[in-house]
Amino acid sequence: MKTYVKFGILIAAIVGSLVWLAVGGVKDTKAYYKTIPELAQMGPAAQHERLRVGGDVQPGSIVKSATGTSFVLHQGAQTLRVLYTGTDPLPDTFKDNAQALAYGRLGPDGVFEASTIQAKCASKYEAKPSQRGLQHEQTADAKRI
Repeated sequence: MKTYVKFGILIAAIVGSLVWLAVGGVKDTKAYYKTIPELAQMGPAAQHERLRVGGDVQPGSIVKSATGTSFVLHQGAQTLRVLYTGTDPLPDTFKDNAQALAYGRLGPDGVFEASTIQAKCASKYEAKPSQRGLQHEQTADAKRI
């Protein structure tokens, strides 16, 4: 009987450790998506959560330095200063007017401290003007038939 008790305790310790690691991992990696206005409404509570904030990069706001890259995201009239200090290089599509998503925390000074940046340049995914005209002509030809 003692063998079964020892085996049960060992299994319980292993399962408990796995559950503890899983719960801790989920808490550390979860990040809620917020818009800039939603982040402003959260107030000081935003400083205690990992968040993802999206917006457009304000033209002329990207400043690279030895400590990181700072820039401003905007949605309509509201803006958010962001400081990126991550180790990964910034995406090639990260430039003025690009849509960007910053992962990190809001600092006590109101600057969003990002550890990861994702960017998408809207103009890269739009059809070229010549292609739009060609598609329009093809549609008009199809209607004539």
